[in-house]
Amino acid sequence: MSTLTEELRQRHGDLWERMVTHPFVRELGDGTLPRRKLRHYFLQDRLFVDALVKTVALAIAKAPDSGVARPLGDFLRDVLHAEDDLFRRTFQSLGVDAEEQRAARPSEVTLAFSSYLVCLAYEGTFEETVCALLVTEWTYHDWATRLVAARKLPGDDLYRGWIDIHVAETLGQFVAFLRSHLDRADLGPRGRERVEQVFSTVLQYELEFWEAAYQG
Repeated sequence: MSTLTEELRQRHGDLWERMVTHPFVRELGDGTLPRRKLRHYFLQDRLFVDALVKTVALAIAKAPDSGVARPLGDFLRDVLHAEDDLFRRTFQSLGVDAEEQRAARPSEVTLAFSSYLVCLAYEGTFEETVCALLVTEWTYHDWATRLVAARKLPGDDLYRGWIDIHVAETLGQFVAFLRSHLDRADLGPRGRERVEQVFSTVLQYELEFWEAAYQG
């Protein structure tokens, strides 16, 4: 019998595949993605990460016990340190100085996606927030894993670094933790309905985030 998370992925499979095989991803793996598109993406993603940090912090506050909170805390530490270091090196490579970073403003998609996540973390249940985090991290781990499996390993360290951080074993373990928690949760019919709504909404936002970066 399939699990809840696998059922959700299958039911929204078309949208999932469009996100994880988006031209942005394919060209990233080929090393042919124009740097201006990567530049746009990173400036917006850096703004989005601020909302992600708040979302994870609120999830930790709502966690039922320390055993559940601990993996969230580990993930938050990685975002604040390892990923932040990658942003620093990426901006340096792309010629984005501190002034340009400070001047960056969220696009319509970034603002909507960020607001949705933070509002959900404040007002939704712990399981709904877990579901939102699952989609953001599972999709990224999926596309990165697929690129590596297909030997799409660009020579450019900038492109390769963004793949490597999302194919990392630690991210895979975090995704497994989120899936396990959601699969074991006693949600009830209404809870399952709400979780599926979150799943599809975040998945749609992830696709639109790629589109905004790719289309400019």
